Amino acid sequence: MSMRWMPPDSVWQWKMSDFAVVYVMWAIMMAAMMLPSALTMIKAFSKSCRQRYGSDIPYNILFSLAYLSVWFVFSVVLTLLQWQFHSLKWLTGMMENNNTLLAAGIFILAGIYQFTVLKNTCLSRCRSPFSFLLNCWQRGKLGAFNMGVIHGITCLGCCWAQMLIMFAVGVMNIFAMVLLTLFILLEKSLPVNEVLISKTAGCLLCFWGAFLIYSG
Repeated sequence: MSMRWMPPDSVWQWKMSDFAVVYVMWAIMMAAMMLPSALTMIKAFSKSCRQRYGSDIPYNILFSLAYLSVWFVFSVVLTLLQWQFHSLKWLTGMMENNNTLLAAGIFILAGIYQFTVLKNTCLSRCRSPFSFLLNCWQRGKLGAFNMGVIHGITCLGCCWAQMLIMFAVGVMNIFAMVLLTLFILLEKSLPVNEVLISKTAGCLLCFWGAFLIYSG
């Protein structure tokens, strides 16, 4: 994609087609990175629907689409951030990071967020699908959609800072995408205390950011 599309030199030269290209890219990335970690919740929801309604269709489809819609909205924010970063020359034409301090700041921000109450509360809820279904259940198709939105917002609260790391390592860095996806999946499924996972990852991210500042 980076070879077919180059960002305009000026922030004011961006056309709607430029925004559309970047938005679609981010939306696809969000879906690819977040759906694997949501499969456990989706399966639990489908099982519950089959028990209650005799079928999980169309409820699981509505739930999944609602979940993704939260990340699609967040993709608008990421698109606007990329627009600004290009205008400041903090990203190259190949969408790679061009500012060490930006990369370091993103790593440190993501690391610090791992220690916050909001992060660990959202992570705990993402790791407990049956608790979510018990406490947030809503009947009918509209209820399925609402539950998908609620879970999507919870998941966003857990992982939004990790998504910013793509600006630090290169927006189109496929290897980094795979690693982040794997980390998010393990963070939500490893049979260890979620606070321990968050603090360990937070320390590593802060160390990485500090190393970039020191080496730069």
